[in-house]
Amino acid sequence: MSTILLVDDKASMRKVLRQTLEDDSCSILEAEDGEKALEIIKTKHVDVIISDIKMPKLDGLTLLKMIKEIDSEIVVLIMTAYGTIETAVDAMKLGAYDYITKPFSTEQVKLTVEKAIERQKLIYENKYLREKLNDHYNYKRIVGNGKVMQPVYELIDKVAPTDTSVLIRGESGTGKELVAHAIHFNSRRKEKPFIKVNCAVLAEGILESELFGHEKGSFTGAAGKRIGRFELAHGGSIFLDEIGDISLSTQIKLLRVLQEKEFERVGGNEIIRADVRIIAATNKNLEEAIRKNLFREDLFFRLNIVPIYVPPLRERKEDIEKLSLHFLNRYSLEANKKIESIDPKTIELLTRYNWPGNVRELENAIQRAVVLADSNIIFPAHLPLDIQTFQREESANILKEDASLTEKIENYEKELIMSAMKKTNNVQTRASKILGINRTALIYKLKKYGFITDEDNQN
Repeated sequence: MSTILLVDDKASMRKVLRQTLEDDSCSILEAEDGEKALEIIKTKHVDVIISDIKMPKLDGLTLLKMIKEIDSEIVVLIMTAYGTIETAVDAMKLGAYDYITKPFSTEQVKLTVEKAIERQKLIYENKYLREKLNDHYNYKRIVGNGKVMQPVYELIDKVAPTDTSVLIRGESGTGKELVAHAIHFNSRRKEKPFIKVNCAVLAEGILESELFGHEKGSFTGAAGKRIGRFELAHGGSIFLDEIGDISLSTQIKLLRVLQEKEFERVGGNEIIRADVRIIAATNKNLEEAIRKNLFREDLFFRLNIVPIYVPPLRERKEDIEKLSLHFLNRYSLEANKKIESIDPKTIELLTRYNWPGNVRELENAIQRAVVLADSNIIFPAHLPLDIQTFQREESANILKEDASLTEKIENYEKELIMSAMKKTNNVQTRASKILGINRTALIYKLKKYGFITDEDNQN
């Protein structure tokens, strides 16, 4: 839903504009002068502003300049009387999108505002697309820049300009693919293809066909010749994700590509040469797989020329706040919301949590919070229940050896409350029934033990 701010010192004019524009697709705000308009802009998200030129306290042109200083992406329409078009032209030079001449028709206003809203949507879309491109090239914004990540950046800087094979290791969700992107897009191959293959999701026969291609009739269903990923990646890079899941027979063919830079399509005899840089990634212990004869040692050494280890999020918690704000900005734009900050208590919860799903889990948690938020701040109640309760479980189970009887009873009560809240997915009414107390008493105890605040209970 788009938000439109009407700025005019005449209530009758604002009423006419409201009646003309108000419908289910937009929300209307009003200001009787420029100063009031600035107050609204500073506290609320506004997409389009329709402002009169002549107003007391602050005229329309001065207001326009100040709006652009606060938020250059707000689309401003200026209203001007017939005969003062020169003023409207000056306004457009200062950044106004268009102008509306008075007296105006209903259709004229609707059409102009529709164009302004479309313009604003394009601004948001372009900003989002630019950010996605930055995600590819400016990788440090995504994976964080704390001390633990510095060795990763140093290795990327050193290895990117070369053609050396790289093996990226780390748990699922740590950002291995982003590191692969960074290596390719900071190399001399950046103008050439970057081809990705998830080796874990393809069966053995299908994976070989995907990697090397196949000839017509080489197997049942091969109705025509297929060009493989290595051919498509010629001159560029190929990213083999989950390399630890490929079969031994495919490993032999892959080893040949690494050694000889050549291969044949499935069912074919023609030798095909490909100038391709291989970047591989895995979350598996390949040394253990070698001991079990599940992974070839010679292939491992060929891939592992420059190993890059991406640490899990729990080992670089100094990055969590910056990452959270990055994802907040991204998904606020996607949801067309203007969520400006994350509550300090929320940051504390995010920092304490262990993140088994790593950066991907954090991204999902922030995306969920943006969807649920009905204010311009992310509160603890907007986070998944596992994250909300993690700190509470941790603190509830820690009890001094010389704790008093009262402390032990309260600790046991905390555990019972946490268990009930988990079973009921944080629904207080159901939890109170399990505990045999009324909801008011439960809320009191939740606040008493620091499980919720007054803000949490309202959100």
